[in-house]
Amino acid sequence: MTDLYPVRRALISVSDKSGLVEFATALAGHGVELLSTGGTARTLRDAGLSVKDVSEVTGFPEMMDGRVKTLHPVVHGGLLALRDNDDHVASMDEHGIGAIDLVVVNLYPFEETVAKGAEYAEVIENIDIGGPAMIRSAAKNHGFVNIVVDVEDYDVVLAEMSANDGQTTYALRQRLAQTAYARTAAYDTAVSAWMAAQVGETPRRRTFGGQVAQTLRYGENPHQAAAFYTDGSARPGVATATQHQGKELSYNNINDTDAAFELVSEFAGQGPACAIIKHANPCGVATGATLKEAYSRAFDCDRTSAFGGIIALNHELDEDTAREITGIFTEVVIAPGASDAAREVFAAKKNLRLLTTDGLADASAAALAVKQVSGGFLVQDKDVGRIARDDLKVVTKRQPSEQEMSDMLFAWTVAKHVKSNAIIYVKDGATVGVGAGQMSRLDSSTIAATKAGRMADDLGLSETTAKGSVVASDAFFPFADGLLAAAEAGATAVIQPGGSMRDDEVIAAADEAGLAMVFTGMRHFRH
Repeated sequence: MTDLYPVRRALISVSDKSGLVEFATALAGHGVELLSTGGTARTLRDAGLSVKDVSEVTGFPEMMDGRVKTLHPVVHGGLLALRDNDDHVASMDEHGIGAIDLVVVNLYPFEETVAKGAEYAEVIENIDIGGPAMIRSAAKNHGFVNIVVDVEDYDVVLAEMSANDGQTTYALRQRLAQTAYARTAAYDTAVSAWMAAQVGETPRRRTFGGQVAQTLRYGENPHQAAAFYTDGSARPGVATATQHQGKELSYNNINDTDAAFELVSEFAGQGPACAIIKHANPCGVATGATLKEAYSRAFDCDRTSAFGGIIALNHELDEDTAREITGIFTEVVIAPGASDAAREVFAAKKNLRLLTTDGLADASAAALAVKQVSGGFLVQDKDVGRIARDDLKVVTKRQPSEQEMSDMLFAWTVAKHVKSNAIIYVKDGATVGVGAGQMSRLDSSTIAATKAGRMADDLGLSETTAKGSVVASDAFFPFADGLLAAAEAGATAVIQPGGSMRDDEVIAAADEAGLAMVFTGMRHFRH
């Protein structure tokens, strides 16, 4: 094996024909013989290129509706033969096998077929067999063979051939091979994940795949390398959004923007809502008569933490809201859309990133959540649990008012998106205090109450914003102390899962404090 090796013969079989004719024309200009199959061959011939059918090379026609066309020793022998091995070369001569130096394959559109909701049989027919086989053969023999699976690599290959008199370097072939194996791995991952969903059981083996969307400057900290990969799903959010302005998103920006948009998507089909996120936790969430009002009320929950935060909106960003947002430094704003006037307002803030998604995420759609641990990873269903008013059980002597009930359901929705232990104070459809990520529920309750008091001071109010609020707890109160801290802060009603061994004590404490309390029977731990 030498570093440089010539490309004399190429086999091209692609479903995505973007840039195909231009690439093949350039190859032909380097004197490369073109082999092809089916629709790819027709496309090349229609462009005036000379192409030899693979069936002519193998001596076998394409058969079984195209299921069998490249699965043949003449093809795979031409891919796998070691050019510097005398026995391999002798076998090629004996059996009339010609070397294939370049393979260009992009696979049947399996992921796209699943995404459009195709029937089972159609999905099965879009599982590529011959393509992955050729990719793996060519990639294994990358000492001599180039394998191209992405249109983005067409120009890279041509540039090397132009620079090296029709030859490519080992470094390029090795990199192409790595990309190829990652592509077949991701493809098989998509197939196995779809099959697992059809079977409806926890699979013995589970894999995940993705394609790099962005190489990041660094990860959570400057000494950590990082990249952003997308999984091909069409869910509206940070992975599919259009960025209209601002600097490139960072690792932390992407993580926080995802958290913000997933939260605000809970309010799809409802009135204007805004969520402000800092370090993956909400520092303010609110509804309003207008988007501007929703933002202002969310901002008033914790103005200090909102500085440099991420803002998510559930309606199209308008000019008035945009002007209000530019009052402080904000990292990212994400919304289903933005008016021309709003975009013009933001244009003056060059570093502010504006993302639009053309829709909200479906908060009830099933999905998987994955977390890496040393030596493996945890996989669970995404938390799409929701509670309706009829699901609530009043456990105290006092019944909650209509306003308290509405605020408790709002608080419960927010609680699902706050790191445990989570305590959320809500008043009139807006958070007024958020306690997140503490080791005890009492600490979370106290912190949230403290924030409410501090914000009241900042707003020049005569009493804490927690007075007259309701409180949501993402899990049960193991003791009455956290609940009593909320009552002391001025809360009048509590929503929590229930299920503690001391529920009776907690209920008695709520009754003594004059609180109304409801149980959901569902918890929302978020670690």
